[in-house]
Amino acid sequence: MKVCVYTLGCKVNTYESEYILLKLIEHGYQIGSIDDVCDIYIINTCTVTNTADIKSRKIINRVKRLNPNACIVALGCFVEDHQDDDLGIDIYIGNKDKSKIIELLDLYFTNKEVIKRVGLNKDKFEDMFITDFKNRCRAFVKIQDGCENFCSYCIIPYVRGKCRSKDLNTVIKEVTVLVNKGFKEIVLTGIHTGNYGVDLNTNFANLLNELVKIKGLRRLRISSIEVTELTTEVLDVLKRSNIIVDHLHIPLQAGSDKILKLMNRKYDLKYFEDKLREIRKIRPNISITTDIIVGFPSESEEDFLETIENSKKFAFTKIHVFPYSDRLGTSASKMTGHIDGNIKKARARELLNVSHELEKEYASKFIGETLEVLFEETKDGISIGHTSNYLKVKVKGNIPFNTFRNVNIKSYLLDSLIGEVED
Repeated sequence: MKVCVYTLGCKVNTYESEYILLKLIEHGYQIGSIDDVCDIYIINTCTVTNTADIKSRKIINRVKRLNPNACIVALGCFVEDHQDDDLGIDIYIGNKDKSKIIELLDLYFTNKEVIKRVGLNKDKFEDMFITDFKNRCRAFVKIQDGCENFCSYCIIPYVRGKCRSKDLNTVIKEVTVLVNKGFKEIVLTGIHTGNYGVDLNTNFANLLNELVKIKGLRRLRISSIEVTELTTEVLDVLKRSNIIVDHLHIPLQAGSDKILKLMNRKYDLKYFEDKLREIRKIRPNISITTDIIVGFPSESEEDFLETIENSKKFAFTKIHVFPYSDRLGTSASKMTGHIDGNIKKARARELLNVSHELEKEYASKFIGETLEVLFEETKDGISIGHTSNYLKVKVKGNIPFNTFRNVNIKSYLLDSLIGEVED
């Protein structure tokens, strides 16, 4: 049978979908795309925003129209948050039992009855172990699931559950297998990545210390980490090992102490700024990217202007901007002072313009320098890759996939550095 696996949302979803894909191949399924008429469609959903909900429903309805006789599987956060909804599909899987996809497909085709496996896995990390990552030169490794921060705007703790971590030795083994397979860059991912080990009598710094010792690993990247989890021990690894890349993604979420408090974030602006200063003392040229939500309830024009000012002050390399999305069941949803949608869109555009300026300013600093680039693809005679600090670089010629080259940077155009290969 032909099956399509379609992924929405975060890097954790990407990892889980890759695991599912490898299991399907292992059991003899033919892999198709979202545009193919398939026997089975598996949609790994997202519910982090209202837009994510809309996309999840849209894809489910699209494949139902494409082949009304297909087995439709929806899994993940959207399903967990809408577990009482009748989506008109065949298999519902929340955020547990994703690893049992083959067993559940077999059960469905035996009985031809709707299957519902929703409800959180509250105590145990659902083990998945990946030995390959198709058509990529950087592999993701999921090390953690769940979040207990309960930021006032966020639905994720309710649909992902409490923090659970993958066994440390299992993570080391998985990364080692992937490196031996030829992957030179590994991305550690989780719902609350920096909280790794809270349930295992270990911590994120201990994991990093072990992973940077793996022979053949050239780059270790952290998908995202909270500023409060950049402990002295984590920063010590950053200081000692150049395996950890020159890039950190640290969500700020708001540039106003008033809004941070309403969001139930665990820091204030001074703490954030002091930590950035500490990081840059260790790595002066490090790229620091962030997430910021605009239009949070009660965000005044003055609060927003303070966010603009602090975004520039903190010299982020790039800002991922999100208009506030009201999520039913969160404490922010019950707050007064909700912002008009047009105002949220206008603020998002303004902050994105600031992001573009900061991105260009940071990237332009490297013109004239030689940077090591891991090349990932070639399109129309142009090879494209990324530096350690996650700057996109383009050069003329066909550079082999998954290889490093030293590139002399000549200019910056749109969102990319343009260079010439030196060796």
